[in-house]
Amino acid sequence: MVSILTSVKNTNYKKDLDYSTELNRWLLKQIGVWPASINASWMEIILYRFLNVVCTSLIGFLILSASLYIIVDVKDIEMKLKTIGPISFCLMVLAKYWLFIIHEKDISRCVSHMETDWKNVKSENDRQIMMNSALFGRRIVIVSATFTYGGVFFYQVVLPLTSAKVVIGNYTFKPLAYPISRIIVDARQSPANELMIPLECLCGFVMNAVTVGACSLAAVFALHACGQLKVMMSCLKNLVDGRPDENNSVNDRLTDIVQQHVRILSFVAFTEDLLQEISLVEVLGCTLNICLLGYNLIADWDKGDMVSDMTYIALIISFAFNIFIFCYIGELLGDECRRVAEETYMIDWYRLQGRKSLALLLIIAMSSSSIKLTAGKFVELSISSFGDVIKASFAYLNMLRTVTM
Repeated sequence: MVSILTSVKNTNYKKDLDYSTELNRWLLKQIGVWPASINASWMEIILYRFLNVVCTSLIGFLILSASLYIIVDVKDIEMKLKTIGPISFCLMVLAKYWLFIIHEKDISRCVSHMETDWKNVKSENDRQIMMNSALFGRRIVIVSATFTYGGVFFYQVVLPLTSAKVVIGNYTFKPLAYPISRIIVDARQSPANELMIPLECLCGFVMNAVTVGACSLAAVFALHACGQLKVMMSCLKNLVDGRPDENNSVNDRLTDIVQQHVRILSFVAFTEDLLQEISLVEVLGCTLNICLLGYNLIADWDKGDMVSDMTYIALIISFAFNIFIFCYIGELLGDECRRVAEETYMIDWYRLQGRKSLALLLIIAMSSSSIKLTAGKFVELSISSFGDVIKASFAYLNMLRTVTM
């Protein structure tokens, strides 16, 4: 990887970096997957590992208890299908959580790369371009958190509290969002029933943080790359004549542009390495969960339970929006890369002396090549692939209805 500058030109780079990664840090630090600083004490490291154990145990407890509930406690096919949805979501979250832990160094590398980019900002105009991209990334994170926490709030808080108490023999209890097998604990009895509700809410908080954290990393890293590409396009427009406030030659400007492009491509490659497995889990998990939630919505529609129907609709929207974020930022990054090729061709390259214009051919070639984010290198993240995911979900839903209804 090429380092283009050694001196710090943006004295506010720490504040700018903090602004662009603040929400990611808030989300991921509380579940122990935000990279620890180089100067972190051994107590901080132990705390991180303790959080990893606690979060894994909470999610694993839900998976184990719900799986045993399907195998041992229920025989009804419809109830089994209703429980498969929560289990698949828990498995999806656990996979993403451990991918965060495995790729902790990759996250740190991307953040370090962003810090260097903020240091290397040359002008207030370039800084404003990057700040606009950072602001857009923050807005995406906030909207993602709103949809995700809203959907799970309905499922884990509103639905259990508004549901009528179930009476079975001598037991009167509130139904749980995630069913617990009687092999582990009989949640029909008091105080087990009352204790399990807040415990499941805590598990839901952890799983929400993982879900929103995955979307936030994808959004912030991809939009940082988009911001860098916009800065590069601004430099391309000034390649021939230069900026009034700078005294450098065409060769210097061309060298900076090429090195900047190499850095951007390196960052995109780092982001792809970090996100491809997480994106694959997101695509597969959201496809399955939208299908199962649609089935539950249709199965319960005739019961006239408005709260239950609203909960399923909120969760479907939440899953659909999460996968839309991944696909949208993939589309956005691809469009910006192609725009670099167009902007390179549109400058007055014919005014460059000698063979300098030939260097632009490499920029055009690299920008025109398919630079993209993928889900496990199987699915390109784009708006068209988002449509494919939704169509696949409803295709599986129709197949499930045909088999069971």
